[in-house]
Amino acid sequence: MYRFAIALTLFSSSAIAQVATLSGTDGQNSLGTVPCAAIAGEPLSNCPAELRRKEDGTATLAVQLNTGEVRRIYFTDGIPDSSSSTAKISYETPGDLMVIFIEPGEVYEIPRAALTRQ
Repeated sequence: MYRFAIALTLFSSSAIAQVATLSGTDGQNSLGTVPCAAIAGEPLSNCPAELRRKEDGTATLAVQLNTGEVRRIYFTDGIPDSSSSTAKISYETPGDLMVIFIEPGEVYEIPRAALTRQ
């Protein structure tokens, strides 16, 4: 069983460091929380998440938003290329963190190491 315990520093106006973790369940799938916001301007909060990896280099991150909706983000070789939303998806990689944006205001933060093939 692999375990990921990665501290993330969130960039907020108060500059408070928060921690998010992904605990491996079987080496392929991870359960935990990721910082997310479903609405533009909303502060990030820890959202329940599951990361499912496949041997072909693809992965799916399912995040339960505080609106009750589940957003799925699809990755190929560690790059987010689509989601369960029809809106535009983009991302930035400041340091060891990947910040994913889905228009008009969804934000997700995930450690880049969590997307690396084992």
